[in-house]
Amino acid sequence: MSADRPSRPTRRRVLLGLFTLAATAAGTGCSASRSERSMDLGAGPSRQAVPSGGNPPSAPAAPATPPPTTITGLGPKTLAQLPAVSRQAVVATGDAADSALTSVRLWTADAAGHWTPAGGPWPGHNGRDGWTEQHHVGDLHSPIGVFTLTDAGGRLPNPGTALPYDRSDSFVIDGDGFEGEPLDGSFDYVVAIDYNRVPGRSPLDTSQPMGRSRGGGVWLHVDHGGPTHACVSLAQSDLVTLLKALDPAAHPVIVMGPRDHLAR
Repeated sequence: MSADRPSRPTRRRVLLGLFTLAATAAGTGCSASRSERSMDLGAGPSRQAVPSGGNPPSAPAAPATPPPTTITGLGPKTLAQLPAVSRQAVVATGDAADSALTSVRLWTADAAGHWTPAGGPWPGHNGRDGWTEQHHVGDLHSPIGVFTLTDAGGRLPNPGTALPYDRSDSFVIDGDGFEGEPLDGSFDYVVAIDYNRVPGRSPLDTSQPMGRSRGGGVWLHVDHGGPTHACVSLAQSDLVTLLKALDPAAHPVIVMGPRDHLAR
């Protein structure tokens, strides 16, 4: 039995060898742990934690874009002319200062003053020779500015507008326009533009507070296919749509002029 038992030096070598093997194994385990952590950290920014259900979390909903606090195409100088109470604006944008072509759009505002498009754009016409800031009778220009819209009328019955509406056979015109087009039916529906007139009266009222030399009878009316003397004209279906939308409680106005001027 004594021959089977190793001597003390031999036992020390065996113990030393076991200790070295254990230390080496422990060192390998730490290296592996450090390696896994390094991989996790390196990939972290591009990885997404997966909940226990197995599906990645959905992306947060994008915040809703609030309506604009302005009207597209109108600059600060023009916007400053809008009455504070107005919540409807008909914007008639002329192609150029000397152009008879116009694009018309209706805008509405909520209580916070956020404006959104509510109708159009509708093609139309304005005065034959374009636009002016100093309109005078017979100059064949449409007046530039911001004007209230308070009264409507026409040869045909009220199509459903809430504006005061004067139906009369006096809304009649005949003859031909500047391009030879017939004018008949142009006044079947009209909205009076409160330029040099007394608001609250029929569009047929001839009162002109600034004097007759400054012109009058400037209306939104049915388009006859060519330039006007000073009015803004729209296709009948578009004008009826606009008439139905206009609300006196919203204090509607028309903002009219060439594009470059309105952008000021």
